[in-house]
Amino acid sequence: MPHFWAPDRCCLKTDFFLRNLLLFLFLLVGNFLFAQLNVVPKPQEANVFSNLISLAGAKVIPSDAAKLRFEAAFLQIQLQQLGAGLGPTNDLIYARSIERITLNLFTPDTLLPAGWYSIKAVDNVVSISATENSGIFYGIQTLLQSIQPSLGADLVGPEFQISGDYPQFAWRGMHLDVSRHFFPVDFILRYIDLLAMHKMNVFHWHLTDDQGWRIEIKKFPKLTETGAYRNGSMIGHYNENRFDSLRYGGFYTQDEIRQVVQYAAQRHITVVPEIEMPGHAMAALSAYPQYSCTGGPFEVAKKWGVFDDVFCPTDETFAFLEQVLDEVCDLFPGQYIHIGGDECPKTRWEQCKRCQQRMKREGLKDGHELQSYFIRRIEKYLNGKGRQIIGWDEILEGGLAPNAAVMSWRGTEGGIAAANLKHPVVMTPGTHCYFDHYQADPRQENVAIGGYTT
Repeated sequence: MPHFWAPDRCCLKTDFFLRNLLLFLFLLVGNFLFAQLNVVPKPQEANVFSNLISLAGAKVIPSDAAKLRFEAAFLQIQLQQLGAGLGPTNDLIYARSIERITLNLFTPDTLLPAGWYSIKAVDNVVSISATENSGIFYGIQTLLQSIQPSLGADLVGPEFQISGDYPQFAWRGMHLDVSRHFFPVDFILRYIDLLAMHKMNVFHWHLTDDQGWRIEIKKFPKLTETGAYRNGSMIGHYNENRFDSLRYGGFYTQDEIRQVVQYAAQRHITVVPEIEMPGHAMAALSAYPQYSCTGGPFEVAKKWGVFDDVFCPTDETFAFLEQVLDEVCDLFPGQYIHIGGDECPKTRWEQCKRCQQRMKREGLKDGHELQSYFIRRIEKYLNGKGRQIIGWDEILEGGLAPNAAVMSWRGTEGGIAAANLKHPVVMTPGTHCYFDHYQADPRQENVAIGGYTT
């Protein structure tokens, strides 16, 4: 057999060459991947270096064990969970082992933006510094996001330094409608985890609507006994008018709500409850029809959409809503209570003698001004309890309540108008911010309300 057919020497040389080539390519690609900082939202600035670090086995050391107890424990647990079940760092990846992660809480500085932090992950130490706990927490999220589980590595990421990162906007929120589609508490906590990962700080919890009342109110038990369940739901598209006949619903007890609020607060997230009024009230009116214009009877809505039966602006209705809001305020300590204010037809008000008497007595010329009166009266009550209202941009119609914040969903015009009136505004235009639109070919996606937003 000729020499060049000798299998041992040929295979040994080829194997040696391929292994070195693969090692070179592996390190080249690995360093390219890790020399990037894939963090959402993008930091104000960041310097990323070519060296790699491993956080496996790092010990978290807070500068103030009492003040940073939650943040320190949170980071240590996250590292343990991320590393659970993984093998040791791949031998082909050179990564410096981080021995300790220090959390440094400094004296508050009014010159620094809220949520400011700095982070340095170089050599054998990671240092996260901030002047308040929220900054430490955001720095922790940046560090956790920097870990890139590529190439079989265990908790490996790039060396990097951020001299100062901070949120661009004061309100960074996500909304969740649990009236049309109910989600259990475990899902809500997971949702809050995802908000925290992205450094969001508001969970807008849409708790009441036509299709279900989801918050326990001890003064009015029928709100959940009756209003939390419907006898069917829409299936398919809205214009198809198809329904199932399955009883559907659920609600959160006050203890469960306290659990959610505390869980969110630990992660520097404020929970803003939405209690809809004067429209989107069918679930409430099914339980207490005396607060409508016609007296009912009503049932919890099976269909999505807008309904003519809304709260009647009588003194009895306001007394009912004030008692509901008393319990809401006891459960939610944040500054804002969302009162909805959107999609309120004036049909019943125009036909209601009590509404016409109210308009005449208060000098109101139309239904829009009656709605403004309704919102102003609720605002005055909540202001007296030290709270502010926020509502959808329809609350501009008929005159904006003096201290109200506006959430602009029908485009940007309402937000601009409210800002020009010097009111706080949260921009949530449906064209950009609604996740119930199609994101790809509708024929290949689950049913959505319509639209197309990638």
